[in-house]
Amino acid sequence: MALPYTHHYDLSFSALNLKKFGSSHLQPICCLRCNSSVSSSPFTENHSLQRYQRDLWVYNNNNQQQPSLSCDDEAASCSVPADSDSIRLNDIALQLPELRKLLQVLKHKRESCGGQVPKNGLGDVFLVGTGPGDPDLLTLKAVKVIQKADLLLYDRLVSNAVLDLVGPDARLLYVGKTAGYHSRTQEEIHELLLSFAEAGATVVRLKGGDPLVFGRGGEEMDFLQQQGIQVKVIPGITAASGISAELGIPLTHRGIANSVRFLTGHSRKGGTDPLFVAENAADPDSTLVVYMGLSTLPSLAQKLIHHGLPPDTPATAVERGTTPQQRMVFAELKDLADKIKTAELVSPTLIIIGKVVALSPFWPQSLTEASRLVEVQLKGHL
Repeated sequence: MALPYTHHYDLSFSALNLKKFGSSHLQPICCLRCNSSVSSSPFTENHSLQRYQRDLWVYNNNNQQQPSLSCDDEAASCSVPADSDSIRLNDIALQLPELRKLLQVLKHKRESCGGQVPKNGLGDVFLVGTGPGDPDLLTLKAVKVIQKADLLLYDRLVSNAVLDLVGPDARLLYVGKTAGYHSRTQEEIHELLLSFAEAGATVVRLKGGDPLVFGRGGEEMDFLQQQGIQVKVIPGITAASGISAELGIPLTHRGIANSVRFLTGHSRKGGTDPLFVAENAADPDSTLVVYMGLSTLPSLAQKLIHHGLPPDTPATAVERGTTPQQRMVFAELKDLADKIKTAELVSPTLIIIGKVVALSPFWPQSLTEASRLVEVQLKGHL
């Protein structure tokens, strides 16, 4: 069977004694590594060279020196202060003068456009999903909006390949978040969107995956609509759909999985809220997809097993899915956390748990065994 990828990969299995699914001795684990020579992340990291080159306009101030770009091009990383709060405050201090200047430029542009001035002088805001990373997965509508925007506010998990599609006259502004570092608070993002829309700009808010799936797009939409700003949502392929398709995993399958559930593994303000749903999520006839779950997976897996999910349930973790840097680990649920640690997977990593994972051509057992699983499950539902 041909690999469902557009890149060349090297597949290796660490388990040779493959036995029938359901055996307590089965230790399926494989790791897929890309042969690409690209070592940098496909996404915009907190302080990458690509980010500073892309956002250089906000730092271009006659009274201040531009930030140093003496970085390793291969690693695409810069030397920055360790204190995340000071980093964010420094970024804001550098950007504010240029943001005010851009507002003035946009207002002048709209006033000089005659009949093209938006109704009430207000611009439109588009919440655009950019998918899991592969630019070929963008919708045509998303590409059109990205290319005509005046200003684009983009997150960390919007891939560099997607940002290369932005029009030459547009301005880009990084507003990404990651654990321990928020370049902007959510309230600041709200105010930025509002300010530029009130100036008459066409503003695009770029979000990885789908803007309304764990992307806080609903909060931004609600805030702007309350201020009288028209918001249009352009859906994107959420990571669960894009990555499962890349791996040949059907999220639902007749006789095996009759439902799918998306779960955030990221605790809000350090809480344990993702773990409270384990009792209801431990359904062997459902597929569970965990976003942002690297840190909480060990506890979540234990609770799922405690509430009845079989320890040998097939599972996979996929880092940087759909990009040339994709890596993935397959294992039974009880072993997945250890295998992730051994493989040193990093964010963004998506986790898929359920019997459908065994239908993937990358699951370390033969296609005959996978077909037998489907046949057994179908007979059980006749």
